[in-house]
Amino acid sequence: LSAQIQLASDSAKGAMARLSGGTPPAMPDTETTLDHLRARIAATIDYVKSVPAEAVDGSEERDVVLKTPSGDIPFKGLAFLTGFALPNFLFHVTTAYAILRHSGVPLGKLDFLGRG
Repeated sequence: LSAQIQLASDSAKGAMARLSGGTPPAMPDTETTLDHLRARIAATIDYVKSVPAEAVDGSEERDVVLKTPSGDIPFKGLAFLTGFALPNFLFHVTTAYAILRHSGVPLGKLDFLGRG
């Protein structure tokens, strides 16, 4: 569970940094409790909210390079967001949700989708 939350956090802050031209905050993967994970989620949300919209506006054509152990993967901003960043984020959030459900946490579909 911890790894899924950490990876979702990394995905969100990394996407925001790449699209805004900024640097994401470092967050060591040391969370061992639910309170630690909640704090990481809150810090990730705070970072995403701290990036001014103007920094992301117009990033559809920005060159984004994702560095992987297998090599660099080049994208344009919009393709990176829609073809990699959002699917990757949702994969890890969905996996965390499934782990919680499997562990007996009483979650339903609206807990995943949000209640508005």
